[in-house]
Amino acid sequence: MAALSVVCPQTVSRVSSVLNREVKQFGKKYMFDGNAETCWNSDQGSIQWLTLEFPHTVKVSQVQIQFQGGFASRKCTLYGCSRGEELSQIAEVYPEDSNSLQSFSLPEALLDKLKITFEDSTDFFGRIVVYHLDVLGGKL
Repeated sequence: MAALSVVCPQTVSRVSSVLNREVKQFGKKYMFDGNAETCWNSDQGSIQWLTLEFPHTVKVSQVQIQFQGGFASRKCTLYGCSRGEELSQIAEVYPEDSNSLQSFSLPEALLDKLKITFEDSTDFFGRIVVYHLDVLGGKL
């Protein structure tokens, strides 16, 4: 069975920051809109993060991320949990500093919440720019 996107309109997303609080121009929704021209742009900081709360339990197997070169994360740590539990580490991935869509296989896990921390930014000020983010797997 092919892995499908588990991110849906009912998925609640949160981010650590938005550049200059300009959510209309750089908000989190732009990671999921399918438009190659729009992006989430974080503000400055050493570690940026994103959380996704799914409306139902999902089985995750892969994450896809497209950064803007020069504003990428050299290390992403993924955490997950079921409803009512504490987050625990699932995986660490090491993206390249490029504009291309990158896919990372994950150990299959059943989750209600996923957190991705963007660590060690290639930008001197710690900013992260994400044009596309998706989580693949299956709905239960």
